[in-house]
Amino acid sequence: MTVGDGEGGAFDALYRQLAGPVYRTALSVLRDPAQAEEVAQEVLIEVWQTAGRFDPARGAAEAWVLTMARRRAIDRVRSAAAGAARERRDGWIQVSWDQVSEAVQDILDRERLAYSLDQLSGPQRQVIVLAFYGGHTYTEVATILGIAVGTVKSRIRAGLTRMQESMRSS
Repeated sequence: MTVGDGEGGAFDALYRQLAGPVYRTALSVLRDPAQAEEVAQEVLIEVWQTAGRFDPARGAAEAWVLTMARRRAIDRVRSAAAGAARERRDGWIQVSWDQVSEAVQDILDRERLAYSLDQLSGPQRQVIVLAFYGGHTYTEVATILGIAVGTVKSRIRAGLTRMQESMRSS
């Protein structure tokens, strides 16, 4: 009774003898029990299907099977590594494209903002620059310019309205 002849009893004996060593070999390479189980199953099925090709003159059957398990596990590691490298590379390209797109949009927004600021009257531009770019409160802007707080608020409101209209049209 031999596995090469396709006899079920022979396969049962082979499985009892080699399932553990095949699993341990795969686990030593993969370090993941679920993947090691898959590899062990694939190898034992392959042994069942290709047992007729085994040449006892070239070595022991157990060594042949364990070599198959080791190679299959290494192939799985290489495949996973290649997939991860491909994802990193593709992810890098996507991130780079997104970063370039975002940078271009920022430049365009700054240019539109600068153009809109240029369209304001001097007093409107002055209060907006002090409040938004200088980080000053309404009261601080009023003190710096020596004008009433209400005037600062009115100029900012009017200036922002003009900037908004200017940015819509550009």
